[in-house]
Amino acid sequence: MRTSVKRPGRVAVIGVGILGTAVGWNLSRQGAEVVFVDAGRPGEGVTNWSFSWVNASNKTVRRSYFDLNVAGMAAHRALAEDIGPDAWWYPSGHLRWAGDPAAQTKLLETAELLAGWDYGVKVCTGAEARRRLEPAVTIPDEVPVVVYPDEAWVHGRRLVGRLVGQAVAAGAEHRFDTAVRDIRTGADGGVRTVALSDGSSLDVDIVVNAAGPSASHVAGLVARHLPMRREPGIVARIGCARVPVHRAMHAPRIEIRPDGDGSVVLHSREVDALIDTGEDPAELARLLHDMARQVVPELANSRITQARVANRPIPADGFPSVGAVPSVPGYYEAVSHSGITLGPIIGRLLAAEILTGKRDAMLTDFRPERFHP
Repeated sequence: MRTSVKRPGRVAVIGVGILGTAVGWNLSRQGAEVVFVDAGRPGEGVTNWSFSWVNASNKTVRRSYFDLNVAGMAAHRALAEDIGPDAWWYPSGHLRWAGDPAAQTKLLETAELLAGWDYGVKVCTGAEARRRLEPAVTIPDEVPVVVYPDEAWVHGRRLVGRLVGQAVAAGAEHRFDTAVRDIRTGADGGVRTVALSDGSSLDVDIVVNAAGPSASHVAGLVARHLPMRREPGIVARIGCARVPVHRAMHAPRIEIRPDGDGSVVLHSREVDALIDTGEDPAELARLLHDMARQVVPELANSRITQARVANRPIPADGFPSVGAVPSVPGYYEAVSHSGITLGPIIGRLLAAEILTGKRDAMLTDFRPERFHP
């Protein structure tokens, strides 16, 4: 039996990173009246300042979360077929190795668990990884290297630009460089108006809170309690004449991936831990560069071109908050860490929920109502 699709009225999507964009794109292509609202520019917030690694291998803490991320990987592949992969989709796999015996044991245990869950995983030696996959990388010969061939990385800003462009072509509106000042509700408690910082307002029937690090503030505008972690991270971009790596990788202490022509992205949780110690962000970027040169000596001739500290949009328990909030009719949330991996699947499932009222079982463990006032 086909599920009926209804027109939901006017939908304000607050936050035009990967999650909000994916929801709005899915809605607009099915005829919904969408308005994108962002205090900045599309895709230039956390979406542009994350490691942008599409994976489920790092999501084994809960099976339902792993399954959602596997679905996110599949949704990315389907999206690449739908809109074309050019300039944003890089399904080149992922390498991971560890620097001490205890960490190596844990890495191999995770690989065995994932193999038991039918996830693509292979194990080789450092010598084999250099010979077959990454000749510019210094990996000790006998160190075990875990290869995840089905993983990928995404150029998030380019993907957001592509989807917003298609949504606007389908009739969506936008209010960029414009913050949300207030969300007003009607007598029934449902959303009615979104007031903007430029003095204008939008009459709406539905609000999707995809505001990333600002999601808790937006939720508060409808008297909704959404607890969020404070977890800042720093990402640096390195310019180089030739990109010496071919795929995303987790080396000991440092994460490295290509970022298109002439650029490499660096991140490290070890360096993230220094953000609140008063270290200058420029010094943190230099520390990332120094770490990367130990793994990829060719990066010694590269230079730091950009670096930024961004707050990760992580609900308090670490899992996504996705779906309707029953106490506020017309208000929905799409808030998650791993937004790059989950954007296409959350966008599709939440748009379907808005259009049909049907709640997908895949989101059962991630419903907003688990957070009580």
